Amino acid sequence: MTADEDHREAAQHSAEASTQPSPDPALDLVITRRIDAPKALIWRAWTDPSLLEKWWCPRPWRAEVVDFELVPGGAFNFGMHGPEGERHEHPGCFLEIVPEQRIVFTSCLGRGWSPIANPFIPLSAIFTMEDIDGGTAYTATARHVDRPGRDQHEEMGFFEGWGTCIDQLVEVVKAAQTRAD
Repeated sequence: MTADEDHREAAQHSAEASTQPSPDPALDLVITRRIDAPKALIWRAWTDPSLLEKWWCPRPWRAEVVDFELVPGGAFNFGMHGPEGERHEHPGCFLEIVPEQRIVFTSCLGRGWSPIANPFIPLSAIFTMEDIDGGTAYTATARHVDRPGRDQHEEMGFFEGWGTCIDQLVEVVKAAQTRAD
């Protein structure tokens, strides 16, 4: 077996072995929505940086994809630009990528799983896409280090902010779906 075949087999085994952890209400914040679109369109909106910038942060803020290496250990960095000139960077590391099923990343690590000192909100995020009734069940989970961190994220507007981003994701997916029809 070649090194490439070993790598593909290991990646396939990892994808098959990985499971969605059960949410822990003491540490996790979870949003699930049914999106009336196929997983392929949602996946495209997630993996095409030009589309990701259209929905990643609630308007009137706008997102900028600064770094986006969609492989386990690959870096990401989303710049968020506010209407008053504010700018926040949100770097992290992708942990798991299962096409059209799951994206997992953390704000605690950077490229190559290098630790990040003092992340803005230390968390791991799990985004899943599952076929359901002709559409897709889309779940966004933010896993926190401790209860105070979870509660702080919720008080900062997690449900409103991440919910708005999902609404914007739906807009992007619907526009792509209309163009495809």
